Amino acid sequence: MLNDQFGRQFNYLRLSITDVCNFSCTYCLPNGYQCDTPRNFLNKNEINTLVNAFASLGTKKVRITGGEPCLRSDVTEIIKQCKNTPGIEKVAITTNGFNLFNKIDEFYSAGLDALNISIDSLNPSMFKLITGHDKLTHILKGIDRAVELGIKDIKINAVLAKQFNKNQLNDFLDWVKHKKVTVRFIELMETGNGATFFEQNHLSGLSVKTQLLAQGWLQVVRGKLNGPAEEFCHPDFEGRIGLIMPYSKDFCKSCNRLRVSSLGKLHLCLFAEQGIDLRPHLNAQDTPATVNAIQAAMGNKTISHELDKRLTGATTHLAMLGG
Repeated sequence: MLNDQFGRQFNYLRLSITDVCNFSCTYCLPNGYQCDTPRNFLNKNEINTLVNAFASLGTKKVRITGGEPCLRSDVTEIIKQCKNTPGIEKVAITTNGFNLFNKIDEFYSAGLDALNISIDSLNPSMFKLITGHDKLTHILKGIDRAVELGIKDIKINAVLAKQFNKNQLNDFLDWVKHKKVTVRFIELMETGNGATFFEQNHLSGLSVKTQLLAQGWLQVVRGKLNGPAEEFCHPDFEGRIGLIMPYSKDFCKSCNRLRVSSLGKLHLCLFAEQGIDLRPHLNAQDTPATVNAIQAAMGNKTISHELDKRLTGATTHLAMLGG
């Protein structure tokens, strides 16, 4: 197993396969994607080496992220490749859902186990205002198809922002009343390019938690491969509600994931100052050297991010590493 000096075990890889995104969400890419970095993204051979290296170190779960991973024409092959890696038990993808309805059957056949879709509002007008695209109805059709196929782990990610969706909890509660999905409210996180937006829109998830507990929701025990979300269930609801609160005390205590960017850099934290370049080993398809480089890097992992001090590291926007 991969361990750090604080006794945490890391069994979860978040793998970005592109930093390109076709949405222009207010909290991430308000001006749309800017091509200001090389677009020589990891190829399938490099990804194969990387995932095998992580699997040999005890990684059980791989989440494919972006930017928007479905912009890559080979995303289905990458899902299958990860799923067929010995030791990998669960393969997930995080997407804005723009092409989900057209692709979900392929993803399911390739072995996809879990699906996260970003939907910040169930109101079509508000959704368009936040994302820049009138795609909500099409995205919801894709989710319904995923449910039909039997994908059991489906999560909807909604970023909390004062000026946009702070009063829409009831909309999401009504939606999960008879739908077996989990809606996860994510506290807005400050990034290098988003300081002003953060100051104007940050909203603590504790207010949502208070409402849920007052309405009879019960906290669920976290699974070993799960992330840091606090999840809640209610006997009268088929779906669940989750909260991701990176500004809460001890948020990083249960950290179990590492990140690799689409350019092959290992990031020990979403808000690390820099990534560690694995690309030379991946390009050479040298799994042992990749393993050694990952292990050597673990001694530099810190106990926590420093978002409370408004230190955002090298992360200028969340599409860089998939959040």
